[in-house]
Amino acid sequence: MKMVELIKSKRLFKSFHQTIIALALLMMCFLLIYAFQKNLVLKNKTKEFNQKEGDFLRQLTVVSEELNTLKDQDQVKINKSLKEEIANIQKTYLKAVNSYENLLDLKNQTKKTEKFEEIFAESLKLLSERKYSSAAATLFNLDRKIEEEKQKIAITFKIPENLPQSNAPPPAGGYQRQKVSIDSGIFMVDIISADLNSTKVIVDTASESDCPDNCPVLSLGEYVARNGAYAGVNGSYFCPATYPSCTNKKNSFDTLLMNKNKRYFNSENNVYSTVPAVIFGGNWARFVSQSLEWGRDTGVDAVLANRPLLVFNSQIFYTGGGDIKEGKGSRSFVGNTGSIVYIGVVHNATIIESAKVLHTLGMDHALNLDNGGSTALWFGGYKVGPGRNIPNAVLFIKK
Repeated sequence: MKMVELIKSKRLFKSFHQTIIALALLMMCFLLIYAFQKNLVLKNKTKEFNQKEGDFLRQLTVVSEELNTLKDQDQVKINKSLKEEIANIQKTYLKAVNSYENLLDLKNQTKKTEKFEEIFAESLKLLSERKYSSAAATLFNLDRKIEEEKQKIAITFKIPENLPQSNAPPPAGGYQRQKVSIDSGIFMVDIISADLNSTKVIVDTASESDCPDNCPVLSLGEYVARNGAYAGVNGSYFCPATYPSCTNKKNSFDTLLMNKNKRYFNSENNVYSTVPAVIFGGNWARFVSQSLEWGRDTGVDAVLANRPLLVFNSQIFYTGGGDIKEGKGSRSFVGNTGSIVYIGVVHNATIIESAKVLHTLGMDHALNLDNGGSTALWFGGYKVGPGRNIPNAVLFIKK
């Protein structure tokens, strides 16, 4: 009799596990399909993508929350088959997040994204139906098509014929949009130069202390206005609030920085950081290949870490590798030649091409800044951008 009861108990235990996973997936399926069908077709195309963007993000958030709920179930943790089920959900969810963020990046380059949205919607439907292999294959196809579209955009990029071609930067205190020639072609560059004997470089932040999540952001124009700056460029890499992978770190950045108020950000977690940095003080600029080479001196004007270092000691420093996206895009930078400092944007270039362009312009040092949807450059108004709102910015102020 005890043996029969034990068997029944085990069956009931197994059935309970299966019920948990079934209910969770059913809820996820219902929410995904309901949310997507509700916003699949809207009359206004601009509102359509903006609405879908929010829906996609909510759908991915639902999947993430359901996945975390399943992981926290002690019963699930001891059941091998349910662990495999969770692994399938997690693997495909991460693929979906990556594809969605690729789609957001594409939106920064073109508004014609309807066909890509439809493919992404199909992948969510397959995920909700627990067809993991099919969902993964659909997402792989989507990524391939997005990359092909980006390459088409890069090929069709046209530099205005009337732009001056010069492999020298503009004189200090000036701005110029020009063509620069390197071994792989001709590139358009927006560049602002300043003499550190008459210009102070500062870094301004939207927050006044370390911020791990839901961090404040401002437009580059707002940073310029509140500091009385005459020029500025977007700052370091950060985690945009629209990215699902940034759910618990919205608008945060984790690299070393000292703002205009002498406040160091992310100091403790960058003691041994290998991320390059630039330091401005008085009439000089210093670039270091690793943040760990710099202490926490508040006697300087500004400190900003980002990656990669493009030019170092008048030599091309970055040659590829790492986890940096290498596609064509607009590449913001900060650099110097002696006491002359530069900020600007190299257009339609890979990071390696950007390094070659800045080396050709004769810079002693140059550091890559955030790019993509964050790209913005100001000189009496937006020369590039405005881009998305950002947590920090590099600014030129008259002394």
